[in-house]
Parts: sequence; C-alpha cells; structure tokens
Amino acid sequence: MTPGPVEADPRVLRALSTPVIGQFDPEFLNIMDETVDLLRYLFQTENRRAFPINGTSRSGIEAVLCSIIEPGDKVLVPIYGRFGYLIAEIASRCDAEVHTMEKAWGEVFAPEEVKAKIKAINPKIVAIVHGETSTGQMQPLKEIGAFCRENGSLFVVDGVATIGGVEFKTDEWNIDAAITGTQKCLAVPSGMAPITYNERVENILLERKKIERGLSPDSENSRQIQSNYLDLSQIQDYWTSGNRLNHHTLATSMLYGLREGLRIIQEEGLEARIKRHHLHGKALVAGLEAMGVELRGNGEHKMPVVTLINAPEDVDEANVRSTLLNEFGIEIAGSFGPFKGRVMRIGNMGNSCRKTNILHTLGAFEAVMIQHGVTVNRGEAVQAALGTYAAEEKAAVKS
Repeated sequence: MTPGPVEADPRVLRALSTPVIGQFDPEFLNIMDETVDLLRYLFQTENRRAFPINGTSRSGIEAVLCSIIEPGDKVLVPIYGRFGYLIAEIASRCDAEVHTMEKAWGEVFAPEEVKAKIKAINPKIVAIVHGETSTGQMQPLKEIGAFCRENGSLFVVDGVATIGGVEFKTDEWNIDAAITGTQKCLAVPSGMAPITYNERVENILLERKKIERGLSPDSENSRQIQSNYLDLSQIQDYWTSGNRLNHHTLATSMLYGLREGLRIIQEEGLEARIKRHHLHGKALVAGLEAMGVELRGNGEHKMPVVTLINAPEDVDEANVRSTLLNEFGIEIAGSFGPFKGRVMRIGNMGNSCRKTNILHTLGAFEAVMIQHGVTVNRGEAVQAALGTYAAEEKAAVKS
C-alpha cells in the first residue's frame, strides 16, 4: 500500500512471461501500434505521438526535457514537493536558464500565481508535477495550461502519480507533453515511462534532429539533442509505422506487460477507474479520521490516491512501518525532505486500490498504533470505511 510501486495485476504478470520475439517481427509491430492507440486513450489525446520510453518514470521526464531544452532556454518550474526539484535539476543539467517558484510542502499554487510568473519571465517551457506523492497534493492544471498556450510557452506535466487513477486530460488542458510511469496507477511493474506530445513539441524535435551516423551518414545538426538514448527525434521514428528507425531495442517483455495493463484500463473504462480510486481513497480517509490520527496536507487539493499521516509525538514512524510490514505483510511508505521521519504515506493505486486492502490496512494500522502506545478510537476505523462503502452502494442503487 505504498504510493508506488504497487501490486501488478495478475494478467500483467502473465503477459510478462510471453515468449520474446524480434523487434521487427510483424506481430511485435502490431503490439507496438496497439499500445500507441491504448496510450492515446489513457492520456485522453489525439496526439500522433504516444509511446513508452525504456526505463523508469524519470527516463520519460528526462527524454522530454533534454529533447526540447537548448542551452539558455528559460524554463519555469513551480515546486511544491520533492519531484518539482527533480524537474528543476534535470532542466539545469540541460543548461537551461531555470526559474523556480516554491510553495510550502502540503500546499499548491493558485493558478494566478503561476500565470503572473509566466507573464514576468516569458519562459519557453513551464514544467510542473500534477500530483506530488511526497506531499499528497495535486496541482490544478487547466488554467495554467490555457495561459501557457496563450503565452506561447510549452506546458510539460509530470503525471507519473496520477494518470490512470485521477482525471487527466492532455488535449483539453492544453498540455504539450505529458509523462507517466507504469508502477503506480497503471499497475504494471516499473520499467517504462509512457509519454505523449503534440506538434508544437515535435516541431522543436525536427529542428534539432540528427540521426546517428551508423544509420544515416549524411545527418548533421549543430543543435542536436544532448542525449542519444533519450533523443525523441529518433525514438519517435522507431515508433512510426512504415519505415521504422532501428534506434534501440525495445524492452520487449515490459511492452507485453504495459499493453496488458492498458487493455485492463480500457476494459474497466477510465471514468469507472477514476471513480474507483476516489471511492477507496475516500474510505481510507474516513477510516483514519475515525481512528483519530492526524492527516497532513490541504484537504481541498489532496490526491485521491495517496494519504499522508503525521507520526504521533514520540513515535518512530519507521518502527510503525516496520511492524506493519513484519506482522501484517502490509507495506506503507515514509516521506522525504521536511517530512522525512515525520510522515507516513499510504497509497491506493492501481491493483492495490480495492476494498479488502483498505479494510485490512485500517485494521492493521490501528493494531500497530495501539502496540506503539498511541491512543486511538478502537474499532471505529473499519466501521467508518464500511459506512463510506455502504453509502456509495446506496447512492448507486438510487441512481
């Protein structure tokens, strides 16, 4: 029950064991094409480009940023948790002129704050995290995206912790490039980073395109992308039906798993899947509040897929997590930065996001709190969660 990695769906695990075939086998090319279509559905986009990058979520973020940032480009990064700092660092390593604005951990930006900063510095790129698992907060994007489009800035969004479990509309929110990861709401093991981007981004890639000499001896470009492995101008040609560029070997088994995970999402339906994540997140919060523990963060902008709990005074949160794992087989997470040692995080993502898991986690967490000498409202947590589920079932019957 961490905010990632989460339990992989059994169907995904079976798909991972599919025999490996060649990367240009017609059957494999069909799998690639199907995956592109499924990713368009996941990202809610009509973009031509939607495909996974080999590597964990960070590889997708780095591929997008290093492919569009040239030395001296202005990049604005609004930071409200750990992963905003990561974006700023990657941009800095690309020799960007990085501008940051920061909020205290546990808060998010009002759109007007970001819009004012965009107006002041006129950045080429605005890059932001949608859901910060380090703080449990989710940044509203729609107004910022619209202003970026009006201003001519590219809007890049890290949706690693939200896509597949929370509403995310790439086209409607004017997002130029979006990145997610397999190991969170998609319920696939870590190892790929699905991305999508539009023509505004692709135009930059084409201006910087340089094919490696072993594939195209006549290709030269003084503005070449600084990474070969993460060069989207070449990778997109590998994913283009027809004359595919032999840029690299795809992580074959991971693609099998990703495709199956995306099929599961399509079968469930994004709307139903998002509703499921909201329901179980709501039940978890109801249970924890009834137990009497203190939650951390701004409730209005809380992520539905991760909940933060303040460690009670004089209680070692690492010991709580260790007991929960060793005695009950339930893993939850600590946090980072100013929250390190002070906060515990419970995730309800993907295949881990189900009623039995929520109820078992609440019961076990209560027992561990009592064992560590914390005064709680005994027996009320599970009942509160059950009440949330009963109310939802009743509402569904009425509708």
